[in-house]
Amino acid sequence: MSRTETDLVLVLSQAIEKNDFDNAFIALKGLRPIDVADALEQLEPTLCWRLLELLPNRAEIFSYFEPEEQVCFAREFPRASLAELVSEMPADERTDLFKRLDPSQRATLLPALAEEDRADIHKLSAYVEGTAGALMTSDYAALKQDMTVLQAMTYLREEAPDAETIYQAYVVDDQKCLLGVVSLRDLIISDLDKSVKDLMTSDVVSASAFDDQEDIAKKIARYDLLALPIVDKQGALIGIVTYDDAMDVVSEEATDDIHKSAGVSTIIGSIKGASIGLLYRKRVFWLVLLVFGNLFSGAGIAHFEDIIAANIVLVFFLPLLVDSGGNAGSQSATLMVRALATGEVVMRDWLYLIGREALVALALGCTMAAAVSILGYIRGDSTVALVLALSMVSIVMIGCMIGMSLPFILSKFNLDPASASAPLITSVCDATGVVIYLFITSLLLADLSIVPVELGNRVNCN
Repeated sequence: MSRTETDLVLVLSQAIEKNDFDNAFIALKGLRPIDVADALEQLEPTLCWRLLELLPNRAEIFSYFEPEEQVCFAREFPRASLAELVSEMPADERTDLFKRLDPSQRATLLPALAEEDRADIHKLSAYVEGTAGALMTSDYAALKQDMTVLQAMTYLREEAPDAETIYQAYVVDDQKCLLGVVSLRDLIISDLDKSVKDLMTSDVVSASAFDDQEDIAKKIARYDLLALPIVDKQGALIGIVTYDDAMDVVSEEATDDIHKSAGVSTIIGSIKGASIGLLYRKRVFWLVLLVFGNLFSGAGIAHFEDIIAANIVLVFFLPLLVDSGGNAGSQSATLMVRALATGEVVMRDWLYLIGREALVALALGCTMAAAVSILGYIRGDSTVALVLALSMVSIVMIGCMIGMSLPFILSKFNLDPASASAPLITSVCDATGVVIYLFITSLLLADLSIVPVELGNRVNCN
């Protein structure tokens, strides 16, 4: 915490302990709900609740608590008070909290909730995590098509406090089948006696409750929606996914992909609050696996041991060449993982992309070969320069092909393309790079004994 945050927490603690809530309210005056939540999270649960229950926007403030903190505080809050707080929360956030509670906490909380809230929680919590159903809220504004604008505006004023958003109102029939959508803007600027049916857009973009949450976020972004209606198999409106929830999904998915690209399993929660044991468990699998994968590099070096022994200068360039292949492969994999994640490319685009990537890799390899061949000539001779140039072109091209293809292969087998992580690409490219380099060397330098000039007097080449 910063100095200001520390001082605020101290002021709040002292004020609550003295029952001087007026001073606590003064300290919080002008702060946004999320900033108030940050301060309250630093208090002891009992002190936090004594102040939180007196705040007019307590449900909104509590929703900004970290998920782990919500569970911790919920364990300490009085049951009746917690039930009252939970009932004030938006339907989707209320359900998320319920699913994070342990069975004993759920059994304690449910009887204290209103029957309507219990039914809503049971309905929303039944959907599998990662689907639209688990992400949606049932707090939406619904209108009838035979309403006038005046009637619709009056109804929205009554529903506004409980609705997630009223900027978009959904038109349904008596069976709740989705007929259309009308914006608040259209209602405001239209004549009061005009019918909702005349204003609504009947061509509504919607989704199923069983659609993947990432697809939902993409659809909201594609059509620039404030909210996406979710319908069941009969076309009945059962909820909406709002723009802010979709952005949370985008953030989660991006974080997940970044972790996977580095060979790290997804970490739940912030890295700041993660335990040493958790960080260890999330990172150890790939690192241990790749240790054994790197044995292939060692096997390649062992196979060409005689060539290396006879041409010591080759060792100087070995890290340079294999790292270049890994770097090029990681670049290709990153571009492809991103393209697959956004839906920019699909499986049928692979042949086209691999052909284009081959041309790009050839150009990159030739450029890098020109640079490294100069070093090879300085450290050895023209033959060494040629070996390095051919090896660089081959290694970079193979690295790019591997980096481009591996995400496609994983996607083909319904695996996450992000698993084509940088450590995995690097290890594969290192092993292939070593073999390619030493194989070319064995063809061109099999009968030669080339050493750097400065080592000529110390290395005995027979």
